[in-house]
Amino acid sequence: MRTCTARSGWLRWSYDNLRLILILASAGLVFAQRQDPVKWSLGLEPATAAPGGKVLGRLKATMEPGWHFYSLGSPKPTIASTLGLAASPAVKSVKIWAPPAKHKPDPYFKVDTEFYEADTEFLLEVELAAGASGSADLTAQVRYQACDDKFCLLPVRRTASANLRMDPGATAAAITIPAGYTEFQAAASAAAAPVRAKAVATPQQGTLQFVLVALTFGFLAIFTPCVFPMIPITMSYFLGSQAGNRVVQALTFCLGVIVLFTGLGAAVTALVGPFGLTRLGGNPWVNLFIATIFLAFGLSLLGAFELTVPSGVLTKVTEASNRGGIAGTLLMGLAFALASFACTGPFVGTLLASSTQGGLYWPVLGMFVFSIGMASPFFLLALFPAYLNRLPKSGGWLSRTKVTLGFFILAAMFKYLSNIDQVFQWNLLTRERFLAIWIVIFALAALYLLGILRLQGEREEPVSLGRLGVGAAILVLAVSLIPGMFGGRLGEIDAYVPSPAGGSDLKFLKDDFQGALAQARASGKPVFVSFTGYACTNCHWMKANMFTRPEIAAQLQNFVLVELYTDGTDAASEANQKLLETRFNIIAIPYYALLRPDDTVIATFPGLTREAADFEAFLKQGSS
Repeated sequence: MRTCTARSGWLRWSYDNLRLILILASAGLVFAQRQDPVKWSLGLEPATAAPGGKVLGRLKATMEPGWHFYSLGSPKPTIASTLGLAASPAVKSVKIWAPPAKHKPDPYFKVDTEFYEADTEFLLEVELAAGASGSADLTAQVRYQACDDKFCLLPVRRTASANLRMDPGATAAAITIPAGYTEFQAAASAAAAPVRAKAVATPQQGTLQFVLVALTFGFLAIFTPCVFPMIPITMSYFLGSQAGNRVVQALTFCLGVIVLFTGLGAAVTALVGPFGLTRLGGNPWVNLFIATIFLAFGLSLLGAFELTVPSGVLTKVTEASNRGGIAGTLLMGLAFALASFACTGPFVGTLLASSTQGGLYWPVLGMFVFSIGMASPFFLLALFPAYLNRLPKSGGWLSRTKVTLGFFILAAMFKYLSNIDQVFQWNLLTRERFLAIWIVIFALAALYLLGILRLQGEREEPVSLGRLGVGAAILVLAVSLIPGMFGGRLGEIDAYVPSPAGGSDLKFLKDDFQGALAQARASGKPVFVSFTGYACTNCHWMKANMFTRPEIAAQLQNFVLVELYTDGTDAASEANQKLLETRFNIIAIPYYALLRPDDTVIATFPGLTREAADFEAFLKQGSS
C-alpha cells in the first residue's frame, strides 16, 4: 500500500524507539495499577437462592497498612465513599449496611472525619426478583479516595462481582446483620438504575469541551495532505470486496488507526504516573519540550524541511499488511496512522499538551476521540461508496491547508514559551509582546489565504469564495486582539495569554498565606485563598472573566485576598502545593477556599465555573 507523497513527509522514528515506548508503557501501567492500596472482593451467602428470596453480599475491602478511605457518610469537605449494586434484572432491591467507622477530628478541615483504616466488610442485603431464573452476575460498584499520612490518591471507581444461581427449590436462608452495622440507604429498585448509597460525582468539568476539541481535530486532520489523498486509494482496496466484507474491512482498518493513536495516549498516561499529568502543565522543562516540538512541526508544515519515518519501518508494516485478511487490514490501518503522523502530529501534540490540564484519563480519551474523527470517512464511505465520487479533488487547497496549519502551530508554540516565562517570572513575553506576536502570525496566515502573500515556488491562483471567507475570519481574529495590548479584555482568549500588568482593582497578596491571616485578624475580614498557577489556563480564565464581573468583584472586596501559586520553581510554590494537598486533599488547580481569621475553613470551591451565580453563592458564605 502506498501511503503519502514525498512532499508530505514522514515523522522520523526508529523501530527500536517504538519498542522502547511500548516497554515503558507496559511498565508504567503496572506501576499505575500498584498505586491503589485497596482491593475489593464480593461473596454471596447463599450462592444459590430461590426467586423472590434474599441473599447477603459481603463486600470486603482489603487495605495495605497505613492507608484509609472515608466512610459513606463522612462530612464535607472530605470525599465520602459511594457504594451500590449495578442494575440487574435478577435484583428487586438492596439495602446497604456499613460497619462502624473510626472518628477523628481533622485539624485542617475542622470537622469530625469518619474513615476505615483496616480490612473492612460492607453488607448488601439483596432481595431477588420473583421472576428471576438461571444465574446472574451481581456487581458491586464503589467510589472512594485512599489516603495515607502524606497524600491522597485521586478518587477511583472499582467493581467486584460474584455469581448467583437461582433455584426454585432452594431453601430460604435467614439474613442476619451483625451488631454495630447501620443501614445507609433504604431499599430502592435495581431494575431501572444502579442502587447507590450516594450519587456519584459528575464528570470533571471541561471533559466535554476537551472531547469536542479532540473530535474537531480529528475531522480537521482529514483535510491534510497526508490523509485526504489516501481516502480514494484506501477505498479502492475495500471496493473490490462484497458489501458485507467491505464494511468489516473498513471497521478493521479504522480499528488499526484507533489502536495506534489511543496506544500513544495510554503510553503518555503510563509514563507520567497517576499524579504526573496534573503537575506537567506548569513544568517549564515540559513546556520547553512541547514548544520545541511545535516549532519543528510548524516549520515543517511551512515547508522549511520534511519530517520522515525511516522507510524500513514503513516497509515492514506495509509488507505485513499485504498478506490480506483481517490481520493484514488491521496492519494497513496501523501503517496509515503511522504514515500520516507528519500532518497529524501537530494535532496530536496539541491534544496531549492540553491533556495536562485535565484528569489522568484525558490523554487516552483525547487520542481515542481524535482517531475516531480521523477514521470516520473510511467507514462511512464503505457504507455509502457512491459518495466517493463527490469528494473534492486533491489540489492546491491541501497545500494551503498545510501552510495555514503551520502558522497556527507556531502561534501555539508561543503559548508554551509564555508558560515558561511566567513560571520563571522573566517578564520577557509580556502581554503586549505576546499579543503583538500573535497578531503578526495570524495576519500573515490571513494574507497568505487571501493571495497577498505567497511562499517560494507557489504560483498565483484565483482566490475562491471559501478561501476568501476563511482568510477574512483569521484577519478579523488578528485585529480583535489589538485592544488586548492596551488593557482590554479578550474574553475566552484571556485564558491563553499573559494577564495585564496592572490587573484589576482587586489587590491580591502573593504567596503570603500567613500574612493574609494576619491581615484578616487585624481587619476582621475572612480570607479568600486562590490556589492558582502561572501556566494554568483555567486559572487565568477565572481571574480575567469571573473575578472581574461586577457582582463577583463586589463580593471579593469583603475579603483579604491571597493568591498561592503552585507551579513555580521556588520554595513558595512547593509550600503552597503541600498546603493544597495536605489540607484540602486535592492536587488540581484552580481551587478556592474561604477561611475565617482563626484559620478555620468556611467553604471551598474546586475548578473553573462559568456560572457566576454559583460562584457568588460560594462567596456569600464568607459573609453569612
